[in-house]
Amino acid sequence: MFKNVMVYRIGKGFAPTLADVQAALEPVQFVECGASQEKSIGWVSPRGEAHGPLVESVAGQWIMKLMIESKAVPGNVVRRKADERIAEIEAATGRKPGKKEKRDLMDDVLLSLLPQAFARQSTVLVWMDLENRRLVLNAGSQGKADEVMSALMNVMGGLSVSLIQTVTSPQAAMTQWLLAPTPDEWPADLTVERETVLKSTGEDAASVRFTRHHLANDDVRKHVMEGKLPTQLALSWDGRVAFVLTDTLQLKKVQYLDGVMDESGTDKTEDRFDADVALSTGLLGPLIDSLIDALGGEMELGAAAGEPVPSTTRTVLNSTVSAGAAATDEDPPF
Repeated sequence: MFKNVMVYRIGKGFAPTLADVQAALEPVQFVECGASQEKSIGWVSPRGEAHGPLVESVAGQWIMKLMIESKAVPGNVVRRKADERIAEIEAATGRKPGKKEKRDLMDDVLLSLLPQAFARQSTVLVWMDLENRRLVLNAGSQGKADEVMSALMNVMGGLSVSLIQTVTSPQAAMTQWLLAPTPDEWPADLTVERETVLKSTGEDAASVRFTRHHLANDDVRKHVMEGKLPTQLALSWDGRVAFVLTDTLQLKKVQYLDGVMDESGTDKTEDRFDADVALSTGLLGPLIDSLIDALGGEMELGAAAGEPVPSTTRTVLNSTVSAGAAATDEDPPF
């Protein structure tokens, strides 16, 4: 269910009932774009049932789904049509339209073409864990996550969230794990797998990608010591979940390893929604806890970030670790 994971901390004092959330979402249910509408955002049934509840509770975990529909007209088509109209005006009146008139012509052309444009839909699952004050999004980019958070904030009074920050930055920790002399130095329950992306912070921004490659070797360590630091690192947790950790504490390409999905005990011909939610949240919750522990624990708001690493790696980290840019939907697949 969750191929990507972005984790937020829910502020204190937010304690709605399930009925409160359902009532808040109902006025903003998803409606398809109108003929001349570029974008539409709204909530749909996470179970996929027509007229079904907009928030589902499974084993105490609340699941919602935001639908985003957008229409796009190629910019070169809009410009070509606008240029044709501008040429017609010049031929008929002998004058050239000014900047404002050109902008208005572009807008008119766009509106006239939108009814012919294909609509593209995407959804984002939202998991609200009030017991642990955690909000998890199945979002692959910060831009998509911001849309979801904006939609939530607009309807849920009293909701405040912040991205989880850890004492040790993900990039510092990933660097430490790649420089570890043996796998015994890796955190408990976490295993470094066979893929990573290393990037330098210099002007050339040199990068190297290792795929299906054993990473505990001198070749990888040499790149790291030269200043190429991990922005993505493939990991597995407890032999049950594989994922890619990014330097912005996002989990991408989440997948359950062989045999894990069979733990639900549900026949594949049956509706698996409840079983999949219970299994996914039951695995991802402890995974997130273990990962935060491996990164030194959660940092209190207002505290300064620290990077407690062995002295053998401190020089590399202090000179080159910097905050990573937020991923986008256009990022190449790992």
